[in-house]
Amino acid sequence: MAEFATGNRDEALDIVQDAMLKLAERYAERGAREWPPLFHRILHSRIMDWHRRNKVRRRWRVWLREDDETRDDPIESQPDPGDPRPDRHAGDEQLAAALDAALKALPARQQQAFLLRTWEGFDVAETARAMGCSQGSVKTHLSRAMHALRDALADHH
Repeated sequence: MAEFATGNRDEALDIVQDAMLKLAERYAERGAREWPPLFHRILHSRIMDWHRRNKVRRRWRVWLREDDETRDDPIESQPDPGDPRPDRHAGDEQLAAALDAALKALPARQQQAFLLRTWEGFDVAETARAMGCSQGSVKTHLSRAMHALRDALADHH
């Protein structure tokens, strides 16, 4: 979830680590069944904090005309030459890129509901606790996310 929100694996790992530390500091005495929704609530807050900080940083970069320090390594971005079926690999990469783009295009609450329900396997009640909203809102956000993803990925049957 953090990687989708930030688009950067290293930033995402830092955010997740920070969220885990906050969970341990504040909620260690709670039962283990309560931890997943609490963790995702903390994670969501950390992601929102990250977005706010980066918004300010982008303003300063533009103002100071700094170059973006994050550049892709051309060697690391090359496909694996050992893949026995490059045509399938290319199709998988296209689908993964389309899914990634479609998920990033979702509004934050729809993205969060989708990731918690489908990828994390939370039930509606756990998702509602993690998102800080009603169960009906979770269902609405998830439904809208599913419709948007189906529309965005219609060409990738």
